[in-house]
Amino acid sequence: MYKCMNPGAIGIRLPWKECLPLARASGFEGIDVPADPAVPASEYRDALAAHALRPGGMGLPLNVRDDDAKFDAGLAALPARARRAAEVGVTRVPTWILPFSDTRPLKENFRWHADRLGRAARILAEHGCRLGLEFIGPKTARIGHKYPFVRTMEHMLELCEAAGPNVGLLLDAWHWYTSLGTVEDILALEAKQVVYVHINDAPAGIAVDQQRDNVRALPGETGVIDLAGFLGALAKIEYDGPVTPEPFVKDLASLAPADAARRVGDALGRIWSLCPGTQK
Repeated sequence: MYKCMNPGAIGIRLPWKECLPLARASGFEGIDVPADPAVPASEYRDALAAHALRPGGMGLPLNVRDDDAKFDAGLAALPARARRAAEVGVTRVPTWILPFSDTRPLKENFRWHADRLGRAARILAEHGCRLGLEFIGPKTARIGHKYPFVRTMEHMLELCEAAGPNVGLLLDAWHWYTSLGTVEDILALEAKQVVYVHINDAPAGIAVDQQRDNVRALPGETGVIDLAGFLGALAKIEYDGPVTPEPFVKDLASLAPADAARRVGDALGRIWSLCPGTQK
């Protein structure tokens, strides 16, 4: 596995090419790629090579929750994006799934998601890409909503299986922690079941069932989440993909981009050094 930057996830709002030297200077080994079909694949590949960076992932460029017309338009545009991604070396395409519905009971919602995600997954498979699904763990995210939905690793794996053979987890340390996941849960996985990984920490002094999704911390900042165990387990199952910080720390956006990248890269580097096997 390797340290990967998603600029937007750490408050950096610059053109993609301008983020590459920041990523490299801050200790990242890879970066997510927008894979715009209007940009030649060679341009992406050359830019990555110039900064000795590996391609990370590409967010699923459609919203599974959109109305039928918008969703179908997103599916129609997906082949070109998937083709460009594959040409650049990006094969991991993550997205997230709401842990509730106010309109569909659980079984109906499961079938609805499996159908829509399966349609997207089949298009991705035609280009050698995999779809990663993120479960949302915090109890606070479900309060006030009518029907619960998938919110744990175990149940998300069921949805992955229903959606298709090229579908696996976007495993986020925050959601693993807030869903009461364990290191043993990760050790029970096969590497192929993990498509993409997010890493972050949680604020100290807040009970796990009171944690709020948009209030997090830099990797290793508080020690609330067992990140050494998290990364160590991923190394043991030989996960070989991106590990990308998504800390939702508001003051990162107020820093100069180079300072934000350095602060996050340093935090990730400290955790990385504590975990045997992370250099693989």
